[in-house]
Amino acid sequence: MTPYHDQERFYLAADCIIFGFDETGLKVLLVKRGFEPEQGKWSLMGGFVQRGETVDEAAIRVLYRLTGLTDIYLEQLHTFGSLHRDPVDRVVSVAYFALINLEKYDNQPSAQYQAAWFPANEYPPLIFDHQQMVNIAKERLRWKAVHEPIGFALLPAKFTMPQLQRLYEAILETSLDRGNFHRRIKSLGILRKLEEKDMAGSKKGAFFFMFDEQRYRELKATGVNLQIL
Repeated sequence: MTPYHDQERFYLAADCIIFGFDETGLKVLLVKRGFEPEQGKWSLMGGFVQRGETVDEAAIRVLYRLTGLTDIYLEQLHTFGSLHRDPVDRVVSVAYFALINLEKYDNQPSAQYQAAWFPANEYPPLIFDHQQMVNIAKERLRWKAVHEPIGFALLPAKFTMPQLQRLYEAILETSLDRGNFHRRIKSLGILRKLEEKDMAGSKKGAFFFMFDEQRYRELKATGVNLQIL
């Protein structure tokens, strides 16, 4: 008999808030719950942590099961442990937020889970406390996008300055002055300008850029202030 034998047991879950970005704006990936309670209602993708895995490994498994991707930005967000958050039993959930580059995600969301992308500011009601999870994830994403270059995980490998500005406007849910934004982002020295242009938007075209992660790490190591905005 272990010293824990008289302690109550409960379930541990990992839930994932998955963000993507395209020309229409910031999106969140939701699934339809396939079992009771709340069967058929919209939900975040999640699952119970198994005995032989860590919580991080459970989140990675959940993401792969839905998207088929492994190379995803993933960060632990918050632990949700309200006593009655799940009406069936006591369930504590560790929430994660993930950022998907939709250029790599060339398949439709898994039909098995009836998954669909929705605008991050306009989606259907969610089960349990999943709405709170999304709200906290959006707050974290806004903060980190300003202070760290995680927003580039949502973009194709090469992108234009208008694309980058639209991304930040979508994350921050506000308009940004074009001149000020371009000057600030270029002054950081973490973008590499390419000779290639995107000619789809205008006759003049817009130069492509790439995020220089190595240069970012070098500058950060020297103590340079690299706050995006």
